[in-house]
Amino acid sequence: MSSLFGTLSIAVSGLLAEQGALNVTSNNVANANTPGYSRQRPVLLEGDPVPVGPLLFGSGVVLDSVQSVGDPILELRLNEETQQHSQLDTMVSAMQQIEVMFSGGTADIGSQITNFFSSLQQLSTNPANMSARQGVLTAAGNLATAFRSTVNNLQSQRSNLDLSVGQTVDQINVLSGQIATLNQQISGIENLHQDAGTFVDQRTQLIRQLSELVDVSVVKSDNTLTITTSSGDALVAGTRSFALTTQTDFSGVQHVFSQGTDITAKLAGGNLAGIFAVRDQTIPALRSDLDTLAAGLATALNTAHHQGTDLAGVAGGDLFSPPPAGGVDAAANFSVVITDPSKIAASSDGSAGSNGNLTRLLDVQKQAVTAGQSPTDFYAGIVFRVGSDVANASAERDASDLILRQLGDQRSAISGVSMDEEAANLVRYERAYQAAAHVITVVNNMTDVAIQLGRY
Repeated sequence: MSSLFGTLSIAVSGLLAEQGALNVTSNNVANANTPGYSRQRPVLLEGDPVPVGPLLFGSGVVLDSVQSVGDPILELRLNEETQQHSQLDTMVSAMQQIEVMFSGGTADIGSQITNFFSSLQQLSTNPANMSARQGVLTAAGNLATAFRSTVNNLQSQRSNLDLSVGQTVDQINVLSGQIATLNQQISGIENLHQDAGTFVDQRTQLIRQLSELVDVSVVKSDNTLTITTSSGDALVAGTRSFALTTQTDFSGVQHVFSQGTDITAKLAGGNLAGIFAVRDQTIPALRSDLDTLAAGLATALNTAHHQGTDLAGVAGGDLFSPPPAGGVDAAANFSVVITDPSKIAASSDGSAGSNGNLTRLLDVQKQAVTAGQSPTDFYAGIVFRVGSDVANASAERDASDLILRQLGDQRSAISGVSMDEEAANLVRYERAYQAAAHVITVVNNMTDVAIQLGRY
């Protein structure tokens, strides 16, 4: 009888193990379309042998654990590429908006430079014509407006990017806190030698979201994770999270701090790095170029205008506002000084009908008055650089997008749920379950026979 009960125990262990395996498969099927889910697999181990007389017999099977299937190295690559892609995507989005400001529309600086010199050309055919003179002032005003409008648009774009710094930091802090909480839960579960796959999947998803925002480095130890920026500044250490903060500098833009240290310049990936690249490099460089153009153009035109006389024979004054010292903010302050069309110094000899000085003014269009280039060529260079930067960043982003998709496909192949495989597992576990149940039936029949024999 004891051997029959041993057989019964073995069969029961099979029932329990296969039932557990069926539960795992059922959970895989249910989460086949759940984002970030890692398929699980049951780990079945043979039970310890037990002595029966002079022999050792198996004691059945146990469901030792449930393991989540994944590749830590692949997850690391996904995080790294997510950081790169997110940075590039942020840069492309911001730079495309800047490109519109220099896109060659009728109101952009390049068009207004052309229009201004065209108005001078038209005036040269009849220097005393007041309507043509007013046309020059109107074109000059439109040029000044184009400079100031472009600068204002760039500043508005920079302010919007700066606003998103604080919002992004808030998101980082929330995610860091959630990851620290999951670290505590996972550590407690795994210390009991139980599977924490569901919580690990949630943590992996949160880390991926964190990677979209900032560059991170992940190190696993003692069932928890330590997360730092790539420069080593802590975000999560075990069950603790470390909040980032922002402070506004003297120029009015926000810097990111970690435990009192400014880490803005050290951030090398994610949305924040993309924001800082455009806010602190692209836009200031464009502002500087526009200041150079405005200062060179205003200085050259004013110099030429001083050499002529107006309709009253008076020497010409400044046509545009003189640029500030060093040319700083020259574009933002670019404005027309003359309001009376009769004050345009078109003449070179003092006579009202002379257009000699207009020739000097027109020559500015072709002179190397702006960093060794003509105003038109210099502006064309700005437009080319903006377009080139957008194209290069877009190409890099598209390449990163392809890599990210490939890595995602690899992850799906390793950690994703295959319905064909799960269907096969269902059949396999079902048959094993049925076989174990049949053993129990056989043992039950044999036990009945043994009991009946014992009555005689």
